Amino acid sequence: TVVLGQESFLADLSRAFFRPLASGQAEDRLRNVFVISGPAGSGRHTLAAQMAAALVCSAQPQLRPCGRCSHCRKAAGGIHPDITVIAGSGGKPITVDQVRALRTDAYVRPNEAERKVYLLERADRMNASAQNAMLKLLEDGPAYAVFFLLAENGSALLPTVRSRCETLELAPVSPAQAEEWLAKAFPGRTAEEIRRAALECQGILGRAAALLEGGQE
Repeated sequence: TVVLGQESFLADLSRAFFRPLASGQAEDRLRNVFVISGPAGSGRHTLAAQMAAALVCSAQPQLRPCGRCSHCRKAAGGIHPDITVIAGSGGKPITVDQVRALRTDAYVRPNEAERKVYLLERADRMNASAQNAMLKLLEDGPAYAVFFLLAENGSALLPTVRSRCETLELAPVSPAQAEEWLAKAFPGRTAEEIRRAALECQGILGRAAALLEGGQE
């Protein structure tokens, strides 16, 4: 389990996971299954999107995600053919049938990039049958396929699933860190507004941003 502070998680992640890509040891050190856990507003979707972009990016390994190549631009626009978001319909959890379709798709080689990336929303709400249906894929899936299980509560996943994953837990930041980040992100707000949001957000930057944006996510 790796605990990442929200403000610096991308830099921490680059050092921990993606920089080895430049050394030729990447295949031995880069895991294929990740659980990204944290409360709403903690940045797990931002982190997953950045990791997905880095995995399909065509720049030099130490520069990924570069944000400029065609792969990064497609990832940012949500149209990359090798990045798939899987979510239950109508707010419901992912079903067994969706997992089976995912398994079939995973064995089709990537369209454009070197890897295929799958982001599974609310993975902690999947029932035991759906989670068990994933086990074979998590154990013996193709080397080019990478899976991100997004969860508010990573411990709600079955132990057999968690044991096959690298867990990235997003931790709250301090009020001082939140205030510093918010001051940069919202330069038009007063110091008092920034301070109040930093104190009320309980260390969750997305929550603080929503407060300053009038309650919108």
